[in-house]
Amino acid sequence: MATVTKKELIDRIADLTNEKRVVVKKVVQSFLDEMIDELAKGNRMEFRDFGVFESRVRAARVAQNPKTMDRVDVPEKRTIKFKMGRLMKVKLQEADKS
Repeated sequence: MATVTKKELIDRIADLTNEKRVVVKKVVQSFLDEMIDELAKGNRMEFRDFGVFESRVRAARVAQNPKTMDRVDVPEKRTIKFKMGRLMKVKLQEADKS
């Protein structure tokens, strides 16, 4: 399994669209910045057939340090939940079969 970086993705999109790399980089970064801003506001982001991003608050809890067995208070924190869309599910299932 390979890792695809933002730079590699920008290069691919620039090649596919025949746009300058600088323009594609600005669009991709603007898109990511907007996603971060909306999720930080607590908004839900839905992209048909791709998936849904939701901002959730994980409740505070008491955990345990496995080495010392001491109890540790873990404060509540905001996380992002992603639920994949129909098209992504189909593509991933096809990839598993081949």
